[in-house]
Amino acid sequence: MSKKVLVVEDEESIITLLTYNLEQAGFSVIKAMDGEMGKQLAMTEKPDVIILDLMLPKLDGIEVCKTLRQNKVTVPIMMLTAKSEEFDKVLGLELGADDYMTKPFSPREVVARVKALLRRVAMMNSSADENEDDSEFISIGKLKIYMERYEAYLDDELLELTPKEFELLAYLAKNKSRILTRDQLLNVIWNYDFVGDTRIVDVHISHLREKIEQDTKKPLYIKTVRGLGYKLEEPK
Repeated sequence: MSKKVLVVEDEESIITLLTYNLEQAGFSVIKAMDGEMGKQLAMTEKPDVIILDLMLPKLDGIEVCKTLRQNKVTVPIMMLTAKSEEFDKVLGLELGADDYMTKPFSPREVVARVKALLRRVAMMNSSADENEDDSEFISIGKLKIYMERYEAYLDDELLELTPKEFELLAYLAKNKSRILTRDQLLNVIWNYDFVGDTRIVDVHISHLREKIEQDTKKPLYIKTVRGLGYKLEEPK
């Protein structure tokens, strides 16, 4: 069965362009021309990927993304926006988007990004049925991180992490006690399109802390090394 992509965009020319290229690549496309309809289709049609424009009638892309994440919809979301709206990039990612592209864009790159998002999801699900003892994991304090399954547990409870949050946590865990600069983390986890924008790292670190720390102002796991970056360490 072909993977389903929901395109939420109010410009007919862009919908036509994306639909043609995605269908040529073997995807099934669902379309919505306003944020309210996009939100409803995301909940009912259960797409595999959502391509979400920032500026939409009825409900803007930021609100759609925020609402979906609040409702535990973890499907990958790619935000689209005009270059004049570049300042919204970090806000979109802060609210749970997984990727970001500015208009005008190459349809081929959009298809490549969609495939990359789906590969991450496939990696997260590929070992879901494996025995826990057969999976590689890292244990740090009450955290247990299963690399192959893209799963992390705190106190034996599964953490609801986006793909990027998991990749960031896994990389910090693999380099336990090592100070990693924001630029290092940016290059490893976001290896394109966000060069120099280290605020994205700070946003995702903040999200991780909200999910694994009892007190985000006094974190036990993810420590800030002032002027340098971050490190993950055993809680004391």
